[in-house]
Amino acid sequence: MGPLGCNCSILVDPASKGAVVIDPGGDFDEIRGRLEKAGAKVAAIVHTHTHIDHVGATAPLQRWSGAAARIHEGDRFLYDMLPVQAAMLGIALPEACEMEGDLDDGAVVKAGGLDVHVLHTPGHTPGSVSFLVEAATGAVAFTGDTLFRRSIGRTDLWGGDAQAIFTSIRRKLLTLDPSTRVVTGHGPSTTIGEERDRNPFLKG
Repeated sequence: MGPLGCNCSILVDPASKGAVVIDPGGDFDEIRGRLEKAGAKVAAIVHTHTHIDHVGATAPLQRWSGAAARIHEGDRFLYDMLPVQAAMLGIALPEACEMEGDLDDGAVVKAGGLDVHVLHTPGHTPGSVSFLVEAATGAVAFTGDTLFRRSIGRTDLWGGDAQAIFTSIRRKLLTLDPSTRVVTGHGPSTTIGEERDRNPFLKG
């Protein structure tokens, strides 16, 4: 979604139809259409971090759904810098909205019977988080721009920290079951096992 192709994920509890939307980076009409088709009611809007390409449709989605939008407090300064981010990238400034800064490590975001576990994984940004969901078909981790297929997130932007991102990946992500599917912030999905074995940034 959006001008930089952010992966937005919609998680829906089949029994209650409660939904969690992760990283609504843009294209609000498309996100709304998917939710309406599923008959889903948004319980929470959550963000892996607050770079502009991950929050572009948050304000209209919040207004339409009435759901709280949530971040880790460590990234609030980045959200406040949206005009600077837009100018640097040469993209349109999205509408801002209220963000609750309660996505702390160990928190659980609920939508009906759906539990979304929060892992604080700083490095790409100070408030970067990943989300872990245990499903009947196996676990899924939503890693934002912390871990990609065969790559990791950049650390040369505001608040980035190379040592922190390696620590986050090794302690919070690579310790997950190897079969855990990884939905990244951009590009294709992968698994924890694949990245343990094949990610060139994680060798040694």
